[in-house]
Amino acid sequence: MGAYLALRLVSMPALLAALFIQSQPWGHSYYAGYFFAYWGVYIASAVLLLLVCIEVFRSALSGLPGLMKIGTVIFRWAIVVCLVITFSSITFVHHGLAAVPDIAVALMRSVSILELCLLTFLCLSLNALHLSVRDMAFGIALGFGVMSGNDFVFAAFTPKVSSMTASLQLVYEAMILASVGIWVAYCALPETARRPVMMRANSAIFRWNEIASALGHTGTQIAVQQPATSFFLTDVEKVVEKVLTKNLKGRESEF
Repeated sequence: MGAYLALRLVSMPALLAALFIQSQPWGHSYYAGYFFAYWGVYIASAVLLLLVCIEVFRSALSGLPGLMKIGTVIFRWAIVVCLVITFSSITFVHHGLAAVPDIAVALMRSVSILELCLLTFLCLSLNALHLSVRDMAFGIALGFGVMSGNDFVFAAFTPKVSSMTASLQLVYEAMILASVGIWVAYCALPETARRPVMMRANSAIFRWNEIASALGHTGTQIAVQQPATSFFLTDVEKVVEKVLTKNLKGRESEF
């Protein structure tokens, strides 16, 4: 999260300066620099957001180490599947360097979907995980959820040709400021201390955590010594059987 905020803080003034330069009549030759800088920061932001999602997920499940371990593996596979589906659906109408924006937008769309899914997961499992709405993990997920929903609404309703001073653009920027305001509020307000996860021994989440903790452990290997075959004991058993058979035949003849 710190790396993402640092990237945005450093890149935004530099990108705005590059945009101003290339918009001047004498600055058209600098467009390539602005193009690669903008989309490079865009892709780097998407990758950092994926890592932030994993970080928030692990923080939310820190009280249940078994579920955190197996859940992190499942979450990573979900990211891989989401990326494969996204990139396989790209039409690649543009070729060469012109396809970079298509790839970057598709990657960020996948990240936005994961952010909304993560926020939904936290909202549905707050009680089960003994989390508070004032927890920092929930605050970070809430800010990114608002930002992602804002991006989807803006992409659905904005026209192809729009002005930076359009009313929808102003609403979009206001929602971004609202997301930043959520993070500032969560950082400024005292965070509630994490309570230990107390649950009944017969609860389903406790059993899932125990099962997840046991996965991957091979257990203790026990060496079992096989009894050696003794020819002496075998011969003794045969002699005893013969003696008993003779005794039984002798008693039968007496009767």
